[in-house]
Amino acid sequence: MFETLSDKFDQTLRKLRGIGRITDRNIEDAIRDVRLALLEADGNLQVVKDFIEHVRQAALGQEVLRSLTPEQQFIKIVHRELCRVMGESAVELDLSAPPPVVLLMVGLHGCGKTTTAAKLAHYLKREKRRNPYLVPADVYRPAAIDQLAALGVQIGCAVHPARPGADPVALCAAARAAARDRGHDVCIIDTAGRLHIDEALMEELERIRSAVSPRQTLLVVDAMAGQDAVNVARGFHARIGIDGIVLTKLDGDARGGAALSVRAVTGRPILFAGTGEKVDALEVFHPQRIASRILGTGDVLTLVERAERAYDREQVAQLERKLRRNEFTLEDFRDQLRAVRQMGALADLVAMVPGLKKMIRGLDLERAEQELKRIEAIINSMTKEERRDHTILNGSRRRRIAMGSGTSVAEVNRLLKQYLEARKWMKRMSKLAGKGAARGLPL
Repeated sequence: MFETLSDKFDQTLRKLRGIGRITDRNIEDAIRDVRLALLEADGNLQVVKDFIEHVRQAALGQEVLRSLTPEQQFIKIVHRELCRVMGESAVELDLSAPPPVVLLMVGLHGCGKTTTAAKLAHYLKREKRRNPYLVPADVYRPAAIDQLAALGVQIGCAVHPARPGADPVALCAAARAAARDRGHDVCIIDTAGRLHIDEALMEELERIRSAVSPRQTLLVVDAMAGQDAVNVARGFHARIGIDGIVLTKLDGDARGGAALSVRAVTGRPILFAGTGEKVDALEVFHPQRIASRILGTGDVLTLVERAERAYDREQVAQLERKLRRNEFTLEDFRDQLRAVRQMGALADLVAMVPGLKKMIRGLDLERAEQELKRIEAIINSMTKEERRDHTILNGSRRRRIAMGSGTSVAEVNRLLKQYLEARKWMKRMSKLAGKGAARGLPL
């Protein structure tokens, strides 16, 4: 996420290290680098100009605070401006209306709208204790109806029956009535993808809006589209009016131009960000956290939130008991690796830990991601008995496991060594935590 932009900012900030004072000369050099970084990130030209001017006015002539270096002072200024451009703080989805609250999802073909509708339903069900009703109103694409139906089953959410070629306006009106009759408090309508210059389809969208009176019209935008995403957002907002934006595929966006520009251009907040393909990969968009990630200062709060979703209290307590009794098995080791992978890509997680990205610069994180998959494959090739008792893994068993996982005996041996080291380390940490708890210290 924002890898290219983050690397450019890091190069700029390195130039400011060791300088005793921010002067006109060095700040202009830094501002030029920031301007190039934002333009290379496919940021909107006018937004970039406005951003640079605000940074210049805030930075020029300022005395460096005693506790800060010029680098830190510049980070503070740029961070503040990034937050201003993307929105000062997270904005809540407005659900303050009599049920069922209608949420209308609009956007281009292929922007991830159908998946986002299911993700949003899952989020509202999990985080807000809502009872959403999904409506497949993309009657022009039979696969979209089937896809939403399958996703509804996956997340345990009711889906309105629909057929290809039906009248989308009548379908949406009937779905809203059905949601009310069945006791659903949120109705999420997945409309067909369309270009904002397609007159017939935009008129259809206007009729749908009139028929269902949505509380929020959410524009789903592909973050990887860059400047095109900004143009799409401007076009939709001018024609039908949007209340909020959902950025999809943010985990694959190395540039970040859409995230930096779309709010400034439309004046509408970015409410959510899609960070993966799974139904739980939808996060509230926090401008301050994203700004911190871009500048390499970490995002611990999001990391903690992801960890809380990946682990429940009972799992943690059970793992602690196993560690204390020296019962941590290869099966547990695999489950921990899976939980880490559920939290997101390694590169994304590394960016959330302050300073870690700089410490491991040059490390091939994609290769490390593949290594985690290889480890899981090896453990999956073991029998249940072998996973629970590593001491029975003799030479012939290791050869069979290597063949079954498509690896070598050397790789199986390396995994067992890593497992034993991890087991020893986790047991030691568990004992330290226990001593801290006994003294009333935080774990």
